[in-house]
Amino acid sequence: MHLPFGWYLRFVSVSHYGDLADQKERADFMIVVTGASGQLGQLVVRELLQSVPASALVAAVRNPQSVAGFASLGVQVRQMDYAQPSTLEAAFTGAEKVLLISGSEVGSRVPQHANVIHACKAVGVKLLAYTSLLHADVSPLPLAAEHHQTEILLQDSGVPHVVLRHGWYTENYLASIPAALGYGVVMGCAGEGRIASATRADYAAADAAVFLADDQAGKVYELAGDEAYTLTEFADELSRQAHKPVCYQNMSQADYSQALEGAGFPPPFAMMLAESDTGAAQGGLYDDSRTLSRLIGCPTTPLSTSIQATLLA
Repeated sequence: MHLPFGWYLRFVSVSHYGDLADQKERADFMIVVTGASGQLGQLVVRELLQSVPASALVAAVRNPQSVAGFASLGVQVRQMDYAQPSTLEAAFTGAEKVLLISGSEVGSRVPQHANVIHACKAVGVKLLAYTSLLHADVSPLPLAAEHHQTEILLQDSGVPHVVLRHGWYTENYLASIPAALGYGVVMGCAGEGRIASATRADYAAADAAVFLADDQAGKVYELAGDEAYTLTEFADELSRQAHKPVCYQNMSQADYSQALEGAGFPPPFAMMLAESDTGAAQGGLYDDSRTLSRLIGCPTTPLSTSIQATLLA
């Protein structure tokens, strides 16, 4: 019987770490998830809890109170801040593997990620996994620059590492649904660029599978959804499900950024979103390798399913 690769990874992970669960005295059996209080980080921790004992997991966060729920399950909680190097070695001490979820402070991420890489090297981490951006080395999205620079730092560090290049989160567009229904318009500047997004839960499942599998050092994964769509198609699907006319209005990057500012987004964030849409128009958010679905052993969440869940919420 042929089994999907994702199932194989989960089997290997459960088998390997299930045996280790009876060997808690092993000092090197510890895996750390940074940014564990974030939207992606929480999902990754929950995925890992399906395969490893809570006592072997560390949720590394700025504010320990933000992950009190994980602590109640037996997950270790350690305080750390990417921008404060003095907190990092203590957070990673004893770790076999560390998942570096990319920081949220655009413009400051490279030095912050460098701090994490240096700390992992100092304490002898055996595998550092990093959540990068889809095709970061050739992406037209300005956001890719910090990710690619981080990848170069990883290569130069000598720390064994694996790169998890995430495509766009479907949630990035789901957040626009209330306004789109209110005005009957989905705005953007992505043209007819195809977007192969996936949900955070899909990416978290893949991250956990790779993180737990053996022999991952040196690999780069391009992760994206199985289904690609244009924003016109997004608007059409929203219109169909909401039983309300919704169309896509394509704008210039400058006009879209200004519209976002008018909606209350801070100017730097508005510009980042508009630049990302322009990158999508140039193919920067498209990938058809289906690597993500192979890793998780099932198709990625369809756009129609995500829209339906949002409308029912």
